[in-house]
Amino acid sequence: MNRIYEIDEGRPIWKLRPVMLLITLVTVVLTAVVAIGLVLTGPAAQAVGDALGVGSSVVTVWNIAKWPVLLAVVVLIVALLYHATPNVKQPKFRWISVGAVVAILTWVVASALFGFYVANFSSYNRTYGSLAGVVVFLLWLWITNLALLFGAELDAELERGRQLQAGLPAEEVIQLPPRDTSKSDKAAAKEREDVERGRRLRLSRGEDTETGSQDDHAGAGRRKEDR
Repeated sequence: MNRIYEIDEGRPIWKLRPVMLLITLVTVVLTAVVAIGLVLTGPAAQAVGDALGVGSSVVTVWNIAKWPVLLAVVVLIVALLYHATPNVKQPKFRWISVGAVVAILTWVVASALFGFYVANFSSYNRTYGSLAGVVVFLLWLWITNLALLFGAELDAELERGRQLQAGLPAEEVIQLPPRDTSKSDKAAAKEREDVERGRRLRLSRGEDTETGSQDDHAGAGRRKEDR
């Protein structure tokens, strides 16, 4: 995300790690809710309804009403990822954006095509045996990540276009303030120090200038004594 917004990660680890862990926890919980909602459909939903003692009408309402709820949960997951993960302060928290819509649609289509491919053309079972499910799941996560990054890139470029139309110099760098620059400032200072040390080494051609000057003074003193 930081590379998409052309900014270095400036948040120190004591500030970044809790935020990332919290986002991961919330994302995992919401993803589990979506997974449960997808599983509890048709006969499974009817079985759960019978176990709870609810009528078939309640199960029918669940089968219909769950889809907008699951879509809202997916939109919330994408909005949290796009807002909190990059080291930039977004103008505002957007529940939905063009990039989020494109990312979700791309993810749905890509997941459907990948599922069709796995079910009809792949040979993961023969190749990986009992690990085929793990490999398929990791590939699906990779496809999901690509879809999310594609949507984030689209949002970033749309933000660049808005800034250019507003007269801001966003041709090379998107003009959004960073959340924190502590880590990046320290890294930049360390880099400047290393560059300066390398410049001194180049100019002295590997010799210690301070030691060399002391040797010159000592040699001049010995010549005076000989005279």
